[in-house]
Formats: sequence, C-alpha cells, structure tokens
Amino acid sequence: MTAAIQDPKLTAPQQLTAVLRDQMAVEYGSGTKIGGLVRLSGGASRETWSFDALKPDGARQPLILKRDPMDRQADKQFEGVPEGRLAVDRLTEGRLIQLAGEAGAPAPTVPFFLAADERTTCGFFTHRLIGETLGRRILREDAYAQARPKLAFQIGHAAACFHGIDLDLLPEMRGLRAAAELLHYRAIMDSFHQPHAGFEYGFSWLRERLELAGDRYALNHGDFRNGNILVDGNGLAGVLDWESAHLGNPSADLGWMCVRAWRYGYHDKVVGGFGDVSELLDGYAAGGGGRVRREEIHFWQVFGTLRWGILCMILGFTHIDGEQRSVEYAAIGRRAAETEYDLMLLLD
Repeated sequence: MTAAIQDPKLTAPQQLTAVLRDQMAVEYGSGTKIGGLVRLSGGASRETWSFDALKPDGARQPLILKRDPMDRQADKQFEGVPEGRLAVDRLTEGRLIQLAGEAGAPAPTVPFFLAADERTTCGFFTHRLIGETLGRRILREDAYAQARPKLAFQIGHAAACFHGIDLDLLPEMRGLRAAAELLHYRAIMDSFHQPHAGFEYGFSWLRERLELAGDRYALNHGDFRNGNILVDGNGLAGVLDWESAHLGNPSADLGWMCVRAWRYGYHDKVVGGFGDVSELLDGYAAGGGGRVRREEIHFWQVFGTLRWGILCMILGFTHIDGEQRSVEYAAIGRRAAETEYDLMLLLD
C-alpha cells in the first residue's frame, strides 16, 4: 500500500475534500460537490467522516467514509495491542457489511470503496442511515420506547443471518477456536504480571467447561453489542462497526451482547439492557441460526465478561506504559475491577 502524503498547505478536511470531490465525480458525475464534511470519531485506529455528495442534478446523497488513519504511525501503535491481532482492514470491513446486507441483516449500503494513493489511505463508503447508536440514549429516550421491546429478537435474527454466510464467500480472515482463544487471552493476562483473583477463577471455570462452548465455526462480528447497532423508532436499523470481525464460534457474539457492561444500568434486561435471552434465542432460531442452548450462551457471556476485563487492562496499560496517553484509556482501565465483580456475579 502506498503511504499517504498530506499537503502541508492544506488542513486534513481540505485535503480530504479534494479526494472526495474526485471520487464523487467518478461515481456521480463531474461537478459533484462535497457538503457538511465532519469527522465523527477521534480514534487513532480509524477515521470516520460524514458528508453529503451534492450531485449535478441537485440530488443529495448522505454518505459515511471509514478509512485508515492518515498518520500511518497510528496504525503502528495498535500493531502491538494483542486484541488487535484479529482486526480486519477497511476493505475487508466494507466487504463484510455488504455480505451481511446480502444475507438479510440490517446493514447500510456500501456503494463503493476508496483506493489508497499518495493522498489518502484505503477505506469504504456507506449510505448514511438515520438512527441512534449511543447505548444510553437507546435505553432511555422516549423516541425508542416502541423499538426497545423488539430489539432482542431483531438482534438475534440479524446475527443468524450474518453467521450463516458461507465461509467460502468471506474474504481472507483470521480466526480462533474456543480453546485457542482462551489461551490467547490467558497469554495477554500473564503479560501484565498483575494477577486478579476473579479473572483467575474465570479462566479456570471456562477451561473446565470448554465442552459448553459448542463446535460451530463461522463469521463473528467481534463487537456485537449495544453501542455498535443503529436503532430507529421501529427497532434495529443497522449492524455497524465490523473492524473486530473474525472467524470463531458464533455464540460468542450472542454472549458478548449479554455482557453487563453494555446494559448501561438496566441490568434486569440481560440483552443490551433492553431484552431477555429467550427473545434473543427466538430471533436467532427464526433467522435460521438453529436453537442454541442457554448453557452455551452462558459460557460465552462468562467468556465475554472476562474478555472485557482484559480489554480494560489492555487500554489501561496502553496509557500507563506511555504507548498512547489517554484519559479515556486510563478511565477504562480502572473498570477492570468492576468487570471482575460482574464476573463473580455470573459465577455465583
């Protein structure tokens, strides 16, 4: 891939506007203008931009661009983070969103991709959908009151759709079986030289019950939770943020959706703070995923809670060790103890 070179005379939005103008001229015709360009996220692992393509005929197409960071050093910061080993690149992420939509899961349209050249890194475009992604708003605001009772079923249905994608159709991806993934996180935990009794118990509990994990192997979203879904007044409008996708046991996605951290205080509703496991599994069966045992979901809920605790430690030590100073990372790192408590509640 050619490294992107920024013109020092132009700001990042100015340079990106020039890139987008050229791309939109190819897609929509010469004279297409760019309006409302704004960056939506400040993360170093990727850039997300919102803008409108103003077509020559007067039509307006709202779009989202997701691309790799312009500063290639930002990528290098994440190469050493163990969790990142299963992450996919932007072109693969865009293709997975296309495949998920073709399989029947709610997903934004991916009309075209952005090729890397001397001005930009690679990325992909999606049509911009209307809805809410912030978990707390989804659970609290009246605008989503009619949607909340439907969400667990709809999420289960969507998961069954993308879990069912034929492996031969998928782009090249990494993957781990349950036992290997458990060893993966065991190695990460050991690297910190900071034992947590609760996490140690969690590893032991999971290791002794690996037969509950199931033996299915399929596409995993990897971060399927309240916060990475788009919700409108009718319910689930899109499954977003596929950068953590990998191959593994698909029940890991269902268990991750049940982790306590994604309920935002609404702990009586195990699935994302808005639904019950029975609704999730009914939706999964209706979507063609088959009937999954509750014991399997519980195993992956325990696994997901342990995984989240280790991710908290990864981010905390990323800050402490000076790899990337961040108040947000430091705050998340402190949540390892909270997650250890959540794990004990699950194993009581």
